[in-house]
Parts: sequence; C-alpha cells; structure tokens
Amino acid sequence: MNKKAFVFDLDGVIVDTAKYHFLAWQKIAGGLGIDFTHEHNEQLKGVSRVRSLDLILELGNIKASEEDKNQWLVQKNDDYLTYMATMDESEILPGVVRVLQYLKDTNQPIALGSASKNARPILEKVKIIHFFDEIVDGNDVTNAKPDPEVFLCAARLLHTAPENTIVFEDSVAGIQAANTAGMTSIGIGDAKVLHEAQYVFTDFTQIDTKFLETLVNK
Repeated sequence: MNKKAFVFDLDGVIVDTAKYHFLAWQKIAGGLGIDFTHEHNEQLKGVSRVRSLDLILELGNIKASEEDKNQWLVQKNDDYLTYMATMDESEILPGVVRVLQYLKDTNQPIALGSASKNARPILEKVKIIHFFDEIVDGNDVTNAKPDPEVFLCAARLLHTAPENTIVFEDSVAGIQAANTAGMTSIGIGDAKVLHEAQYVFTDFTQIDTKFLETLVNK
C-alpha cells in the first residue's frame, strides 16, 4: 500500500487568523482613505502579503513607490503580530485536534503548507506544532497559491507522491493548487465557494474516522 500524506493549510483551516489579517489590513487601508470591508478581505484568502497590498491599493486606485509599499508591508505584519500575541489553544478550529490525533495515532505523515510567514510561531502558540512532521510556509517558497509549489514541496519532504497526498484548504486558490498538483483536495468551508474541491466539509467536526480511513486506504 502506498503511504499517504496529509497537508494542512493554516489560516482558516487550523486556526482562524483571518480576523487578525483583516484588522491589520483594515488599519493600513483606513490610513490610505480606503474603505476595506470583509467582502474585500475574502479576495485576499490564500494570497501573498505583497499581492494583498497591491489589491488593496488597486481598490483605492493608489499608485505607490516600492519604498512606501515595503513600509506598509512591515507595518501590516507588525500590527498582525500584535493582534495574534494573545493567541492560545482556544483559537484552534473545531474538530482539528481530533483529526490530527487520529492521523498521528495511525502513523500518517503530516505537513503544514501555508503562505503565512508566521506559521511556526502560530503553531507554537496554540500548542500543536508537535503534530507536524514538516512545515512549509511563506519563508520556504517563492510562488503563491494557486501555484502548487508549497504543496509539492511538502509532499517531497514527506517522501510521498503527489497522487498520494491529501490537502485540506479553505481558499479557492489553495484548492486549485492542490488540484494542479494532482493531489486529493478537501475544502473546509462553503461548498458553493469551494466547488472545485473533491470533497467539501463545513468544518472538521463533519469529518469522521470512517472517512479518514477511506482516505488512508484509497
């Protein structure tokens, strides 16, 4: 039997740090006179920090120098880190630990595949870093999702072929990245939004042991 591997996105899958990103981007946008809403924030899911800023500037039709952009990117990250300084285990989304524990107990290789450059400190704060055999984050890759680089890198580190890799994602770009890589894509969130995924669950509480067994033995 071919060994399977499981790769998890971070934001919106394991923890809901999206609210902290939103607050930090809203502060930057507000300072530039841009009305940045939750709807606008949805468009930034799975998108790199640099591209996110460009989208916000486009929203306000603002041209900016690279120097200004870099300053705002640093400010955004500083604000985000300030907001997430209070994170603890209560931030883990429902059902996540149960699924991770099952995979660990059955000796399944597990990796994190996230665009976040703060993935390691977040996992440490919520005390679940020990579940992950490998961590691939924004510090390790150059191409943002929907490019599959982050997931292909994770599969390589876990010594597993892409077709034996299962990805949990909450963003359209992330699902597209998994599909492009030839991996099994599991959407966590709204089925209408994540319709390109092979399976979709509202959250991890809907994923039972039988389904996980099916994935492992598929």
